[in-house]
Amino acid sequence: MSQQHQAAEATRFAVAAPRRDWWRDAVIYQVYPRSFADSDGDGMGDLEGIRSRLPYLRDLGVDAVWLSPFYASPQADAGYDVADYRAVDPMFGTLLDADALIRDAHGLGLRVIVDLVPNHSSDQHEWFKRAVAEGPGSPLRERYHFRPGRGSNGELPPNDWESIFGGPAWTRLPDGEWYLHLFAPEQPDFNWEHPAVGDEFRSILRFWLDMGVDGFRIDVAHGLVKAEGLPDLGTRDQVKLLGNDVMPFFDQDGVHEIYRQWRRVLDEYAGERIFVAEAWTPTVERTALYVRPDELHQAFNFQYLSTDWDAAALRSVIDRTLAAMRPVGAPATWVLSNHDVTRHTTRFANPPGLGTQIRTAGDRALGLRRARAATLLMLALPGSAYLYQGEELGLPDVVDLPDEVRQDPAYFRGAGQDGFRDGCRVPIPWTRSGPSYGFGSGGSWLPQPAEWAELSVEAQQGVPGSTLELYRSALAARRAHPDLGAGDAVEWLRAPEGVLAFRRGGFVCVANTTGESVTSPAHGRVLLSSGEVTEADGEVKVPSDTTVWFTTT
Repeated sequence: MSQQHQAAEATRFAVAAPRRDWWRDAVIYQVYPRSFADSDGDGMGDLEGIRSRLPYLRDLGVDAVWLSPFYASPQADAGYDVADYRAVDPMFGTLLDADALIRDAHGLGLRVIVDLVPNHSSDQHEWFKRAVAEGPGSPLRERYHFRPGRGSNGELPPNDWESIFGGPAWTRLPDGEWYLHLFAPEQPDFNWEHPAVGDEFRSILRFWLDMGVDGFRIDVAHGLVKAEGLPDLGTRDQVKLLGNDVMPFFDQDGVHEIYRQWRRVLDEYAGERIFVAEAWTPTVERTALYVRPDELHQAFNFQYLSTDWDAAALRSVIDRTLAAMRPVGAPATWVLSNHDVTRHTTRFANPPGLGTQIRTAGDRALGLRRARAATLLMLALPGSAYLYQGEELGLPDVVDLPDEVRQDPAYFRGAGQDGFRDGCRVPIPWTRSGPSYGFGSGGSWLPQPAEWAELSVEAQQGVPGSTLELYRSALAARRAHPDLGAGDAVEWLRAPEGVLAFRRGGFVCVANTTGESVTSPAHGRVLLSSGEVTEADGEVKVPSDTTVWFTTT
């Protein structure tokens, strides 16, 4: 079947029927504001730039847009160090720009989810600045984790915790006290045992809900509550033995009462507003605790994101995810890329087992072929799917950025995370030419490779077989087909080793993760495939690393 025929078949389903509980099977598109579109030519993306590109997202076929932080911030960690949760950083625009963006999105049928960063603030937050200025004994220090040091003169950190970005999780002030920061020193952790912290964030929720946002993605949702007494972590052997579920600074059970309080606030507002948790937990069963009926609506499925392109491993994580979510009545979520991990086009271009941050380009043709197939597989699963800006263009990570242009704070810490997140944050290309391939009238805050001209929206739009048109066709079919996205189960079908096949009502998905072509029964009409397939005598030849959708309707 030709790609042109596939696109025509998918377009037959372009008119979507009204849906209840939109978030249960929504496709949500992550926008990283500094890298999406620049309206004023300063090389940095902004809210007005995003607003100008909203029709593109509507035409792509997504249901909602998730915006990474645009709050007032010194930008020590690309906006995840918030100085004022009720203000827009001037580099991104103003509150009026945010209001206009929300209104325009709603006018186009798009919902807007904003990032919320409750684990830590910026060290330039008014609370923290005053706490430092007032010195030991200040009541404001109780809103963070200030502690005396250990050792004869307090010269040692209060415990042995390490920052996620590398190095100690404590910084000492000139007055001798230490403060906790699980990330960069410019990101002091809030003390969620203090009632003022909870009061403040419930007020922040109401501020943005009154602005009209449709929900919140909660950054480090697993990290707000620390174990009582801030106990030592112990040796690495002990940590390995105990496992992440007992880490004293992550996934503590106390976080759940916070989210029950937040849910009561959210439920006061009409329009099916939602919470989405960024909760790194050791198992999908632990993740399910965040999405019980009186807590959050969704939680990112990082176990799925971390799974290699391997049929057995994928089937295992799909089964475990669906089984874990079913008892709590929450939808599964599926995600392949985001602003913190290597894009899946590059991950799948490299050998398995390298993790989610990779420093080599690998076999780019193989990576794109697998990424396209993985996307169709993901979009065929029951639940909600998340897309990261630029993946619909097949963008790879930029792995060869010069050291002098990197801005990831983890890169400069020398330990902890690899510090190569800049590679997935390079501004996306819109046109074949121009100083930043249509990103803006000036340059871009991270350099774009020359080969991105042919990966731009302009280069792919309307081109049969392009990755952009594959995404558009897939989202059109998913929006309209009754068995795509809905439900909480799949019916696995017999398939050769290395091949996944499952049925959902009148729909069948076949994903070939092997390096060889396989022959599949024609489970109805071919609706869409990630690569060219051939049909003959009731069978379909599926090339290596290719996913096919069949429909009987």
